[in-house]
Amino acid sequence: MLRYTLMRLGIFAGCLLAVWGLVYSGAFPRGFGDSNFLWVLLLAMVISAPISFVVLRRERERASVQIVRKVDRAKADLEANRSQEDVADDTTRAQGQPS
Repeated sequence: MLRYTLMRLGIFAGCLLAVWGLVYSGAFPRGFGDSNFLWVLLLAMVISAPISFVVLRRERERASVQIVRKVDRAKADLEANRSQEDVADDTTRAQGQPS
């Protein structure tokens, strides 16, 4: 998951540098007044999102598989704890009741 996040940030940083260069060279409009930095950030986000979606597809699937494994493991651990509690509860009830 960390790898995917770092790769996504890298794509965003590359787009940010490219957009910054294009805005200051005059290829893209400069924005309105003091909004230039916000304009550059917005353009970089809009451009990097579809690039990340296409380029990082395999990495996103790997991260998804890791998350599913962790969730399944947590569910199994929770179920094991529940069954241990049920056995302990049944044992306590059986010992507490006179025969």
